[in-house]
Amino acid sequence: MKTISHWLASPWRRSAAAMLAGALPVLAYPEPSLWWFAYVALVPWIALLRSAPTGKRALYDGWWGGFGFMLAMHHWLLPNLHVFTFVIAALLGALWAPWGRLVHRFLAGKPSPGRVSASLAVLPSGWLLIELVRSWQGLGGPWGVLGSSQWEVEPALRLASVGGVWLISFLVVAVNVAVAVLVAVRRCRVPAVAGLLATAVATSAAWVWSPRPDVEDRVRIAVVQPGVIQGAGGPDRRFTREEQLTRELAGQDVDLVVWGESSVGFDLRDRPGFARRLAALSRETGANILVNVDARRSDKPGIYKSSILVGPDGPTGARYDKMRLVPFGEYIPLRSVLGWATSVGEAAAEDRRRGTEQVVMDAGHGLRIGPMVCFESAFSDMSRNLADDGAEVLIAQSATSTFQQSWAPEQHASLAALRAAETGRPMVHATLTGVSAVSGPSGQRIGSWLGTSASASTVYEVPLADGVTPYVRYGDWPVQAALLIIAAWGVSEGIRILRPRLRRPAPESHVQPARTAHGSPARPGR
Repeated sequence: MKTISHWLASPWRRSAAAMLAGALPVLAYPEPSLWWFAYVALVPWIALLRSAPTGKRALYDGWWGGFGFMLAMHHWLLPNLHVFTFVIAALLGALWAPWGRLVHRFLAGKPSPGRVSASLAVLPSGWLLIELVRSWQGLGGPWGVLGSSQWEVEPALRLASVGGVWLISFLVVAVNVAVAVLVAVRRCRVPAVAGLLATAVATSAAWVWSPRPDVEDRVRIAVVQPGVIQGAGGPDRRFTREEQLTRELAGQDVDLVVWGESSVGFDLRDRPGFARRLAALSRETGANILVNVDARRSDKPGIYKSSILVGPDGPTGARYDKMRLVPFGEYIPLRSVLGWATSVGEAAAEDRRRGTEQVVMDAGHGLRIGPMVCFESAFSDMSRNLADDGAEVLIAQSATSTFQQSWAPEQHASLAALRAAETGRPMVHATLTGVSAVSGPSGQRIGSWLGTSASASTVYEVPLADGVTPYVRYGDWPVQAALLIIAAWGVSEGIRILRPRLRRPAPESHVQPARTAHGSPARPGR
């Protein structure tokens, strides 16, 4: 331990250690078999923050750890955004600086059992508020929320139905804090063990008492994934390939066909021939087709990404325009200031336009669907709103072809399991080049994933469920609880600071003692 402390005495070494410690939790994301690692991955970072010589140093360690976390989480953006990836990671990493100070405040030195008990609620709450702030779509959205690493763990998915991914994040951080205390503060093992037991009880309670989705019916939904299309004339050639794959679905009794994001690269009003070809496909398959148009509109100025439902007579009029755009990929925030990003990476040369409201579509055969586009599937409030508005199936149309050689496609597809578990509604994640996936109303995997090398059309038997999950009914209550916990701690800290001042004794009187006729002070008893 002395050797480690001596090595960390250098500020630069300490900063490097904090950055590496912050990057550790990311290892729990790409490989499902490492889901358990998330419950101990924060321990080295917490131990480093606890050992900071001053509160100011803990702020820096929190910032460097946040920088490492964000850089590792978004490393696959480097080929496209280049140096700007580091700028984004540094700016967002600053959100963890107050959390570093908070960890130091509760766990530094020889904390009392009471302070450790409080840390099991305050530190996870602080982390949750960081995730809330960075989940704002202007800051990149909730990509890589800590709880989303548990997308294939059935008890965690049951927790998601109660409190969304927020509840999972809270409990994961609480477990990490408890383990860190067990390792580094042995005199406070009792509250740490109590915290672990409370987490186990909460998980068991969710398992026993949370309502299960009642499967009432099944529908057959086909996903069309054209795969990588190279060479000139990409949009036309991709459309032709999607047309060929869709035609293979004829006679398979399909209820709905879903194409990926940007599957149509032109406005169907400008290209009526393609609209007629889609209508013919709908007649051949006996199902409506949900396509995604990425093009400049003829009826409005600007470029939109739109989910459009096409039936046997052409576009049905059901349309959803994407509302939450990818920063730098689809628009540049503060373009007048940050427009230089286009010169160092593949940032958007022109901002896409936004839609104004979510839409639930009647897809035919009595099926109501709620479409989302690309990384909108990362926003739990969007899927919750669609479920609350009557959507029976959630659909995300995506395109991750730019990042085929990274783990981004797999991570994006995994979000379908969380959104399904949160809402009790199945979710279809359809992409151009993989990974495409379908999750049932409990978050369970339906059928096989279509990998990044696949070019195919696949039919999935999708179970439909009835009922309302606690998360849909009560919303983001774990975030609201975290706000209350932080507020209560702030009030208690204010009282602690003011109490000594309120108890300070009154100043001594400066009244001069009475004097005798000779001018000498009077003495008691005389």
